[in-house]
Amino acid sequence: MKKNAKKQERETLLQAMSVLCKEKGIEEDVIFDAIEAAMLAGYKKNYAQSQNVQVRLDRTTGIIKVFTQKEVVEDDAVFDPQIEISILDAKKLNPALELGDFVDVEVTPDDFGRITAMTAKQVVTQRIREAEREIIYREYNEKINDIITGSIQKIDKGNVFIDIGKTEAILPVGEQPQNERDTYYIHQSIRCFVSEVKNGTKGTQIILSRTHPGLVRCLFQREVPEIEQGIVEIKNIAREAGSRTKIAVYSADPNVDPQGACIGPKGMRVQNIGDELKDEKIDIVKYSDDPVAYIAESLSPAKVLRTVIDEENHSAQVVVPAAQLSLAIGKSGQNVRLAAKLTGWKIDIVTSESELKPLKKPEYEEELFDEEIDFDEGFPEYEDEGRAEPSIYDEVDGDSEFIDDFDDEEELSYEDE
Repeated sequence: MKKNAKKQERETLLQAMSVLCKEKGIEEDVIFDAIEAAMLAGYKKNYAQSQNVQVRLDRTTGIIKVFTQKEVVEDDAVFDPQIEISILDAKKLNPALELGDFVDVEVTPDDFGRITAMTAKQVVTQRIREAEREIIYREYNEKINDIITGSIQKIDKGNVFIDIGKTEAILPVGEQPQNERDTYYIHQSIRCFVSEVKNGTKGTQIILSRTHPGLVRCLFQREVPEIEQGIVEIKNIAREAGSRTKIAVYSADPNVDPQGACIGPKGMRVQNIGDELKDEKIDIVKYSDDPVAYIAESLSPAKVLRTVIDEENHSAQVVVPAAQLSLAIGKSGQNVRLAAKLTGWKIDIVTSESELKPLKKPEYEEELFDEEIDFDEGFPEYEDEGRAEPSIYDEVDGDSEFIDDFDDEEELSYEDE
């Protein structure tokens, strides 16, 4: 009866382990290895045996056995029975053994299961937690720079905690658009951008964002098939979350209108994205390799009359109609600020060509021509620091005399007029 009871207990353990592995998404070998490691630790702790010991768990029967590895020596040369076995005893286990061979000898104590049960439970629990943590980390680490959907479970000091399935993620206050912070509620379904995944001692921490430009990129990829298929490319995004976003799009196919593809039939595509972003305004800009055209497009909805660029300083001056100056600049300078961020150019806006500042002359040009020359008064003197030969004149007490070598008979004089 005892043997049947133990057998049934082992079978129950194996079934429980199988169910647990399926629920947690953990491979069975991970749990079995954890049990073996726990039993080994318990054996070493309770039986003062630490050398050449192995614990083996039969995956089919659930039987646990302890083995120690011993070296086969002469019958009269066994000095340490824990690591040595006589040739006579070794032959009883396996007639093929010879001197110098190693053999695994079972040393399972009768009360081994009872003594090590608590140790095994603790270690197995820890290993399961570690395995779960690693699985969660790998799964969500692959979702960085992507969006996930979850349900708000708790709001604490402005931080929003979201159930995303296998774990909980956090949407910090700093990653929430200003216009959304007072709108969150418990059990609300929400889509967020996965910005960071950390694997620490307290588990996997997943940081979400609703302000990251990547959220806009991912929403367009899901909403616009041409972007998902690679026909339309998103070149850059400039965003002030909760207020306005500018997105530059491009297509190498001349038959495809990248702006129209993003806007969609009757504006439905961009409208759906705007609704997800709580009515955040979205300007879709056509990208161009020509900075003049690109900068003009980036200031949409304002109309640009002329663009003058300074490539050396990576800046641009833009002329717009006086009536559209405020539109080009935007509220608190937002439109021109986003345009500069989108294009990477510094942008100054004026309403008249007369306000355009002349481009700075090259430094060498300024040095040569910043001094006016009056030909009536003669040419100005320039000191040439790089000249190796001395001047032919050297001032001495107001007179000018040659310093080069001349014949003594020759005499030259220079008088200032």
